[in-house]
Amino acid sequence: MNVKGKEHMTGTRSGAGIGLCLRCFLALAVMLLAPAADAAAPQARAPNPGYYRMMLGDFEVVALSDGSHPFPVESVMIDTSPEAVARALAADDLKLPLQGSINAFLVNTGARLVLIDTGAGPLYGACCGRLLANLRAAGYAPEQVDEILLTHLHKDHVGGVLRDGKIAFPNAVLRVARADADYWRDPASRAAAPDFLRSFFDSAAEALAPYAEAGRLRPFGLDTEPVPGIRSLSEPGHTPGHTAYLVESRGQRLLVWGDIVHVAPVQLRDPAAALKYDTSDSAAQRTRRALLARAAQEHLWVGAAHIAFPGLGHIRQDGAGYRWIPANYETMP
Repeated sequence: MNVKGKEHMTGTRSGAGIGLCLRCFLALAVMLLAPAADAAAPQARAPNPGYYRMMLGDFEVVALSDGSHPFPVESVMIDTSPEAVARALAADDLKLPLQGSINAFLVNTGARLVLIDTGAGPLYGACCGRLLANLRAAGYAPEQVDEILLTHLHKDHVGGVLRDGKIAFPNAVLRVARADADYWRDPASRAAAPDFLRSFFDSAAEALAPYAEAGRLRPFGLDTEPVPGIRSLSEPGHTPGHTAYLVESRGQRLLVWGDIVHVAPVQLRDPAAALKYDTSDSAAQRTRRALLARAAQEHLWVGAAHIAFPGLGHIRQDGAGYRWIPANYETMP
């Protein structure tokens, strides 16, 4: 090999060596300056938007969460025992304090946009009042709601009709059973009620007043069809005018049952378990047994206000009681 060739080879190898060292140096610098590989990512610590969409025949149904709150199971349940409550919760791997869901249901019939219940709004504090945000996250605006159907006038169902003391759904007609509208706005009924219920009379009257003044409060009688495809069912007990709604399209049916069940692990196993908030615990027990049996026998979809969000599922007979079968999660329309 001539000298020139030898010099050429030597120069090439030297250049490659210098380039390799430079690359190693740069890689080492990147490693030293980059964050440690095992550093934790920041935690979001916030839930996803609380809505879940399903089709019921030609109707679109959207479950909306207003939030969840610590439900005082140990102090409000009657016609059962603390031991039975504890056993029922433990059987479902739950314990006190129990978080209770507050769910509402939006039905788009194609002709009308109907909201069944409105959550607690500001009446339960910071835990709740998320329905409007979740309505928007689902792709709708409060101005698009045509009808509001209330199952009853307790705070966690009527509180969301107002926002900052004003009508939250400016184009909606507000409908509720006349028996509830009359009872919760009656001073004599308020005076006769237990102390812990009196603020419910105040909140109901305040919620209804702006809609009444605007001519958009429409109380209805027994078992009507306030919207085509949605029939009201008089189911008293929890309140005098407590109402369920049967939504039907192309043979598929959804029973939005309001407050038939508050604590599913307890009341599905023992439908006799009631709440001190029931206007009549005996009537509430009869109504609960009847609707549980109907939902199971007729294989109805159920929209439950206080079963874990989204509160959509089916009821099955299970010995002397019942069990809840939640909707199977689906991403396909």
